[in-house]
Amino acid sequence: MCMSIDSTDKIKAEVISCKLCNLCRNRTNAVPGEGNSKASLMFVGEAPGRNEDEKGRPFVGLAGKILDETLDKVGIVRSRIFVTNIVKCRPPGNRVPTEEERRVCKNYLQREISIVSPKIICILGRTAYESLLGDGSILGNRGKFIEKDNKLFFPTIHPAAIIYNNKLRYALEKDMQTLVSECRRLNIPI
Repeated sequence: MCMSIDSTDKIKAEVISCKLCNLCRNRTNAVPGEGNSKASLMFVGEAPGRNEDEKGRPFVGLAGKILDETLDKVGIVRSRIFVTNIVKCRPPGNRVPTEEERRVCKNYLQREISIVSPKIICILGRTAYESLLGDGSILGNRGKFIEKDNKLFFPTIHPAAIIYNNKLRYALEKDMQTLVSECRRLNIPI
């Protein structure tokens, strides 16, 4: 009996053809995670937006531009990380994904985490925080390292929040500098 080996490419194919919830009805493209499948750092956001839905890639719109600029500023190379979302299809009007939508997509994210096996999972925003860590305040835990289930998490502001409040840019940059410092201290490649 031949066992099928899971991979990010296999998950990508499943996500692209997924019809497990109603989000598939209105999508242009599903948006699987992308990047280095052996990354030390994984970034997890909420859900695809309009640009991501159009291109089928995570963080390619304005929030992605802010993320890229911030990563560049602190010396993190995007091609070396893995970027994904809690939900793989765009919710209508960019609303917050429902509990059911998050539950349906959870298997994809858990498999991405298992395959990539990052040293640190950077959580971008409240929805990703609640989905990965449960209740609690992202603002109270922003910029801090949290260990859960033998994994190290680092919650911070979602780059999209900066679109609406540019004053948050400094907080995101400061958090990313903290992340880089910890990576260097732990000898984690960035």
